[in-house]
Amino acid sequence: MVQTAAPKPLSFEVASVKSSARLAGPDDNNRISFSSAGITGRNATLRRLIAKAYRLQLNQVSGPGWLDQNEYDIDARAEGPADRERLAVMLRTLLAERFRLTLHSEIRSLRLYELVVDKGGPKIRPIGEGSTAAAGHGFVVRGDMQRFADLLAVQLSIAVPDDPARPGRASGPPPPVLDRTALPGIYEIAVDIRPEAGTDMFTLWRRVLQEKLGLRLESRRGEVSVVVVDSAERVPAAN
Repeated sequence: MVQTAAPKPLSFEVASVKSSARLAGPDDNNRISFSSAGITGRNATLRRLIAKAYRLQLNQVSGPGWLDQNEYDIDARAEGPADRERLAVMLRTLLAERFRLTLHSEIRSLRLYELVVDKGGPKIRPIGEGSTAAAGHGFVVRGDMQRFADLLAVQLSIAVPDDPARPGRASGPPPPVLDRTALPGIYEIAVDIRPEAGTDMFTLWRRVLQEKLGLRLESRRGEVSVVVVDSAERVPAAN
């Protein structure tokens, strides 16, 4: 019997992964960007890199506390143009190679939010393909509804300061926000949401979602897929 070699995992043509020269802290470690050419990131924690690689939210990645402490810079280029799903698979390969990352998947019961269409129907419409980004103030997102749900999860983790003039800071991984809208297409959402003393971010967003976007957040417990880190190196292997 002729045995065929296992297919080579998808990987970047060239990639650099190194510890960041300075720590930026949890409020600034989300600078990871995808383009058709590859991925760049600055001051990215390993938890956030894993979440991007497996297209999960931060609270769906479980592991040692240092996953949120050490920060890394990454520059990775694909051999040719690649979509986001393909780049995510390449990122999984890169993390396994450079961090000796091993993990497994589990289903856990967690508190979560479901993003759904409000009873009056959505007040947003998909944008046309190739349309230019419009200028906006405050919170601006361009992408599908799952991307909006991912960024909304981060917003809900921000504690509103006592002084409205001061910016709020992320206070830890929030419950997952799952897209249950069934709305297709790409959206451009710009919301000028401002802190109000004595009002938490969930209350602020609940109001904006219903009044401006025709959406609603529902809180419940449910089964959620998570990845659990079994082992990983803090210092990535040499480039």
